[in-house]
Amino acid sequence: MNTCSPDVGTPIVSGAVSSGEATKPEPVELEKGARIREFRKKFKIADIKAGPDQGLNRLGENLVVRGWVRTLRVQSSVTFIEVNDGSCLSNMQCVISSDAEGYDQVESGLISTGASVWVQGTIVTSQGSKQKVELKVDKLVTVGTSDPSFPIQKKRVSREFLRTKAHLRPRTNTFGAVSRVRNALAYATHKFFQENGFVWLSSPIITASDCEGAGEQFCVTTLVPTSREATDSPVNAIPRTKDGLIDWSQCAMCCQAAPVMVPTPQPKTVPHLDLHNAFGSDIYLHDFFGKPAFLTVSGQLNGETYATALTDVYTFGPTFRAENSNTSRHLAEFWMIEPELAFADLEDDMACATAYLQYVVEYILENCKEDMDFFNTWIEKGIIARLSDVVEKRFVQLSYTDAVELLLKAKTAFEFPVAWGCDLQSEHERYITEVVFGGCPVIIRDYPKDIKAFYMRQNDDGKTVAAMDMLVPRVGELIGGSQREERLEYLEQRLDDMKLNKESYWWYLDLRRYGSVPHAGFGLGFERLVQFATGIDNIRDAIPFPRAPGSAEF
Repeated sequence: MNTCSPDVGTPIVSGAVSSGEATKPEPVELEKGARIREFRKKFKIADIKAGPDQGLNRLGENLVVRGWVRTLRVQSSVTFIEVNDGSCLSNMQCVISSDAEGYDQVESGLISTGASVWVQGTIVTSQGSKQKVELKVDKLVTVGTSDPSFPIQKKRVSREFLRTKAHLRPRTNTFGAVSRVRNALAYATHKFFQENGFVWLSSPIITASDCEGAGEQFCVTTLVPTSREATDSPVNAIPRTKDGLIDWSQCAMCCQAAPVMVPTPQPKTVPHLDLHNAFGSDIYLHDFFGKPAFLTVSGQLNGETYATALTDVYTFGPTFRAENSNTSRHLAEFWMIEPELAFADLEDDMACATAYLQYVVEYILENCKEDMDFFNTWIEKGIIARLSDVVEKRFVQLSYTDAVELLLKAKTAFEFPVAWGCDLQSEHERYITEVVFGGCPVIIRDYPKDIKAFYMRQNDDGKTVAAMDMLVPRVGELIGGSQREERLEYLEQRLDDMKLNKESYWWYLDLRRYGSVPHAGFGLGFERLVQFATGIDNIRDAIPFPRAPGSAEF
C-alpha cells in the first residue's frame, strides 16, 4: 500500500517488519503515479457575453458551450438551439446545419427542451436582433436526454406551480436570476464585514436558549423514535409535569450516547425512565442532551459572547421558527445576518446597518445589471430606481413616539388601529417609508420596552429601550437591532419581569459580570433582503427550497 511520510511528505512504500524493527521504506518516483490535472474554471456563456461588446470581441473564436436546451427551432436549412448554462440570463443561440457533426441527434429527437448538451463551434455575428453573436456549430453532443414530460416548457407557468417543482425551477429565467442575485448579496455581505474588520462566527444551530422569548421553536429530541412502529413507541410513557410538559428531571441523558431505545440496562449515573412495566423488559429512555434543545431562532446571544472577546463579529447562517403561518412573508427555515459590535451604542448600530444596506445594494446594481434589468422589466417596474434611492438618499431617523403621531394624523384607514405601545404592522411601516417620506428608507428608534426583547438596553425614561427598526419601501421592516443591556442588575430585573428562567441564561449573564462593555447589533432576514432586491413578492421564492407549515419537500 502506498503511503506518505508524515514528516517530509515523501511518498513511500511500507517495508517488512523483521526482529521488531521496520526496514527503511523505499522511495517511489513521482513519475510512476498519475498526476492530478490542474483545475481550471469552466468557460461559460457569461464569459462570452460579458462586457459592453456582448461577445463581439470574440468573433472568430472556436469555443465550447455546455448547458441545457431552452428551446429548439427546426427550419428547412438550419436549426436554432437556445442553450443556457445558468451563468447569466442570456442564452447562447447555437446555429446548426445538417452537415455539422452530431446533427443526427436533432433528426432523431434526442435534442429537446431540458436536455443537456456539449456544443463546439465558432462565434459569429448574429443575424437576429435579440443578440449580438451566436455560435455556428461544428459539433453537437447530447450529454443527457430529457423526457417529453419535462414540466418547464416555453409557455409561462405560475410561481405557485414552480414551488412544487423546486428542483427544476432554477432553470427558469426568474429563478436563475434570483439565485444569481442572492449569491451576489451573500458575497457582498461577507465582503462588507470583512473589509470593515469583522470576524465571521459560526453560531450553533442547536441551542438550549430562546433568544426572542417567543417560544416558537422546533424541539430537537431523540425521544421520538424514527424507525419503530407507532404501536411500539414509548412516547406516551415519557414523564410529564402537571401541565402536560415533559418532566426533564426524570428524563436525563445517560453517561453513554445510545439510540432512543436501549435494549439492555445502562449505567445509571443520572436518572432514567424505567419502562419495564410498559414493555415487559428492561428498557431505559433518555434524551440526547438531557435537557430541552431547539433549533436556533437567532445567533445573536452567541454572537455577543465573541464580540466581548473579538470586538466586532457577525453571523450568517440558518435560523428556524415554528410559527404556524402561511403568509407570503414567513418561512420556517431562513437565513439571518447578525453583526455584533463591542464598545458601540445605538448610534453606531444604525450607522453600521445603513452602510451595510447601501453597500450590498450598490454591489448588485453594479455587478448584476442583466438580472436587475430583467427584474425591472418583468417583476417590478421601477425597482432599479427604488434601489438607487437607497444608495443615494440619506436615511431618515425618527422616534417611535413621533412615528405613532404621524400615523394618528394619517388620512388612511389602517386595518390595525394605532396607539402608543402597539407593535407597528407592515401597513404602518410601509405608509411611513412610502407615503410620508416618499420612498426614503426610515429608521424608527426608541420603542416601548413592553413590545421588545429582554436583552435590549433600557432608556433613561424607563418606558423605552434603545431599539431600532429600518424600514424600506415595499417590504417594511428589513432590519431590526438594538443596543444590548450591558448592566447586570438591569438585565436580571428584565428577565424576572418577563418571567424567563435566569438559570437558562447563566452564561449570558456572565458576560455582564466579567468585563462588560456597551455593545449593539442588528439582525437581517436574508430572504427579505433578496425580496427587497429582486421585487419578488413571495418570500418562498427568495430561497432555494422553502420550508413552511405542511411543506418540507426536496
